[in-house]
Amino acid sequence: MNKSLLMGGLLALGVPTLAWAAEGAVAPEYRLMTFMVFGAIIMLTMFVTYMASKKVHSASDFYTAGGGISGLQNGWAIAGDYLSAASFLGIAGLISLYGYDGFMYSVGWLVAYITVLLVIAEPCRNIGKYTLADILAYRNDPKKTRVVGAISVITVSTFYLTAQMVGGGVLVKTLIGIDYEISVMAVGVLMLAYVLFGGMVATTYVQIIKAILLVIASIILVMLVWAPYGFSLPEFLTAVVGDAKVQGQVAKLLGDSAETMSPAELGQRFLEPGLYLKDPLDQISLGMALVFGTAGLPHILMRFFTVPNAQEARKSVIWAMAIIGGFYVLTLFLGMGAAIHVGAADIALIDKGGNMAAPLLAQYLGGGADSMMGNFMLAFVAAVAFATIVAVVAGLVLAAASAMAHDIYVGVIRGEHATSAEQVKAARISTVIVGAMAIAIGIAAKGQNVAHLVALAFAVAASANLPCVLLTLYWKRCNTGGIMAGMIIGTVSAIALVMVSPNMTYPLKVKADATKLIAEAPAKRAGFEAKLTDAALIGSARVTTTKALAKLEKDVTKAEEDLIKYADKTTSMMGLEEPLIKLKNPGIISIPLGFLAVIFGSLLWGRDRRSEEKWTELYVRQNTGLGASNAHAH
Repeated sequence: MNKSLLMGGLLALGVPTLAWAAEGAVAPEYRLMTFMVFGAIIMLTMFVTYMASKKVHSASDFYTAGGGISGLQNGWAIAGDYLSAASFLGIAGLISLYGYDGFMYSVGWLVAYITVLLVIAEPCRNIGKYTLADILAYRNDPKKTRVVGAISVITVSTFYLTAQMVGGGVLVKTLIGIDYEISVMAVGVLMLAYVLFGGMVATTYVQIIKAILLVIASIILVMLVWAPYGFSLPEFLTAVVGDAKVQGQVAKLLGDSAETMSPAELGQRFLEPGLYLKDPLDQISLGMALVFGTAGLPHILMRFFTVPNAQEARKSVIWAMAIIGGFYVLTLFLGMGAAIHVGAADIALIDKGGNMAAPLLAQYLGGGADSMMGNFMLAFVAAVAFATIVAVVAGLVLAAASAMAHDIYVGVIRGEHATSAEQVKAARISTVIVGAMAIAIGIAAKGQNVAHLVALAFAVAASANLPCVLLTLYWKRCNTGGIMAGMIIGTVSAIALVMVSPNMTYPLKVKADATKLIAEAPAKRAGFEAKLTDAALIGSARVTTTKALAKLEKDVTKAEEDLIKYADKTTSMMGLEEPLIKLKNPGIISIPLGFLAVIFGSLLWGRDRRSEEKWTELYVRQNTGLGASNAHAH
């Protein structure tokens, strides 16, 4: 399995890499019903957008919903922004394939919010106005810091957006049968409608609706999975350990070492670490990116400007942690339920990364692939996943558009001299520009491995954004030079390290894997065909074997295409035959570089009178909130 692809996809918080086979998702006779379920959720969100559009009259309304969102509402919205398709589909899929190790991803993401609560939420609410650059510009040179801050926000958002658009396009294409290009445009148009007409008001309520639907769908599935065991955790885990499909998956993962283990030991191994996360250094680096990257994501930081005061900002983080934490506990049952009811083999037939685990579990619990209720539940779960993608995309577009309009146009070009109407107009024009770019990039990325882009988004957020925000808030000596150095070096180092990591495509490895697959295919094909000639093979076993044979043929075709595609190529786009570093995420290197760049940049910059004079004011304001209600750009 392509582990770098899966890791990058999961790291998106926004979308796993959805490479689903068209066959096996929704049967043609149920496509109309699936389309109707999608349509119902879309209509609900469009109605919310229509109502929200009536409340957008000023720049404050457009960017931050006028600061009128309560802590509870913002907590749900943050959960909606953060509980991405990767959380819903990817984590459940990882647990279904690897057990304990899959659950450790969600722990990393949840811990990230402790960082946000302790050091980011309240100060950001007290200091900022609309954007990340507002925080940086408070005590530093406004124009210089706005430029580097806006570039970082647009960079992170673009990387993240591309993965979201590709995932959304593939999801719609797979489940409804619409062409990929049209699917991407559908995602883009919906996202543009939310942001263009409803601004942060619509985006917030769409994210709240999405989060509620996601939690409801998960609770229903968990109830159906857990009920046969009397809602007893020990009995459920005993069933998981004793399941033959789980034991077979563990034996497959362990290889030769499984030969000396009993079935009970194989099942128990599913509940222990080490089946997936095997490199401690890479695991630490990934954990650093998850924890620090979350606190530096621009569309998450923007959420703290939507509440009326710092107290509500703290409440929103606490609510978000409770909702997100509760949801991740549910994914444990979703993943293990899929492992025992659907089985890792059948899940992997549809998608190697396991991203179809939750939808396939829903289909099974509803009555199976041949039942209307089964396909209705599959459609509902998939539609919620689609709403997840569109909601996250809307938040990203709003963050990028606000950086372009508020920071670059209003802050730098107009020198803060723009009326509220001009600011709203600039914001909407920027939204269209960013949205059009997202659609164009999404279409251009068709069939591409975009895993490295989500790794880039988190790496840049953790290595550039967080060090600059943290040190400008808490270090008196931090100044304009440090912010510029931190943003530039943090961004460049993160991008450079990802570009020479295993996330990229290396033709020699691709060709070697393709050659091996083609060489092994005849023996596998013969085995499947021999099984199918056996009259005793009936029911689901025959269906599974037939699907496995069809998938093998598809893999062989893909391998042959890869051999042709990379026939004359030996190096990656960076000119490398193999990765320079083995880390899939460079956080352990680039994050310290970002902090050091801010520190040394500040010390070498010399005296910065503005940074010194504003320090006391910033210190008082970030801790007390005095003056925050009348925030203005500095």
